[in-house]
Amino acid sequence: MSKLKNKVAVITGASKGIGAGIAKAFGTEGASVVVNYSSDKEGADRVVNEITAHGGKAIAVQASVAVGADVKRLFKETKDAYGKVDILVNNAGVFKFEPLEIVTEEEFHRQFNINVLGTLLATQQAVHDFGDNGGSIINLSSVVSSNPPAYSVVYSATKGAVDTIAIALSKELGGKKIRINTIAPGGVETEGTHAEGIIGSDFEKQMIAGTPLGRIGQPNDIAKVAVFLASDDAEWINGEKISVSGGLR
Repeated sequence: MSKLKNKVAVITGASKGIGAGIAKAFGTEGASVVVNYSSDKEGADRVVNEITAHGGKAIAVQASVAVGADVKRLFKETKDAYGKVDILVNNAGVFKFEPLEIVTEEEFHRQFNINVLGTLLATQQAVHDFGDNGGSIINLSSVVSSNPPAYSVVYSATKGAVDTIAIALSKELGGKKIRINTIAPGGVETEGTHAEGIIGSDFEKQMIAGTPLGRIGQPNDIAKVAVFLASDDAEWINGEKISVSGGLR
């Protein structure tokens, strides 16, 4: 399989969870992969080792997507290693579910800086570094952007912003042969959902009950769609949002 042969892909927040799943799938499909991480070097190295052990190409690069200088360095190291950039996956994100009365300015800025500003900064640099053939950008949103549950006001707002960014930029960047699309996962079992106590909770049971396919998602469920959107098979798809949620709305 080589849907992404000769492509170079930057995946932000790829040391674990959905990002790691996408990185590994891209490696399998022939892309040279940059596994970005903010703090989890061990996890990023583990993803790189898994990709290279199966014959793929990958490096890990530390950078906070919310810091402009870090983002510039991320892409410089990508071009130093592979000579170009073809694909960006804006996966880095954080979340916290809490009632409105305890939302703080600090938590608001933490989520918006990473989820929204980080998406903008990484996209801005990718557009600068894409070649004459353009590129593909994939944003990771969530079904909560259109159907937010209680206690998710800040997180859902960030994902609504991510949706809007892709629509606006699909119109702005199309003339440069740059496509930008959004994947909206439903419930997915990751290190993050385990750490937040979602897996095994009543909330997980509610998500599964509301999912027609009757299970929680796995990172590879999302990765398969990311491969498609990054590939030439999706060359006529731009500005779209695809729910990958087992039918959860």
